[in-house]
Amino acid sequence: MPVKYISGDDLSAIIKSDKRPRKDYLIVDVRDDDYIGGNITNCHNVPSVTFLDNLDDLVRDAKEIPQVIFHCALSQSRGPKAARIYNDRRKQLQDDKDIPQQVLILRGGFTEFQAKFKDDPQLVENWNKHIWAAEWSF
Repeated sequence: MPVKYISGDDLSAIIKSDKRPRKDYLIVDVRDDDYIGGNITNCHNVPSVTFLDNLDDLVRDAKEIPQVIFHCALSQSRGPKAARIYNDRRKQLQDDKDIPQQVLILRGGFTEFQAKFKDDPQLVENWNKHIWAAEWSF
């Protein structure tokens, strides 16, 4: 399957549904030191600087999860690149028993997501207003 984008609204609907994190979907946050200040609830942080070192473990650990969603701060570089690398590596490592998997990129990244959903603890945790000053938010 090709990598596609998912909107923040669609991702919030998945999180708020009866789907279980790390079972039915996995959110992979590839931000590095910009991870501080908040994150999507139940995400898995795999910093981009160590992504390749952890790639095979991530592919193995996520092989039974139908949806894997990647993002970074803006989902313009690190998130999309990680999603493509992950998807290519998964194709190389998968066998006939692996379930189909949808690999997605969060459009607008965490910056847009937190701007809209920062006040909803089901969607955003560890949010720090001092990090996300008004001039950095949309």
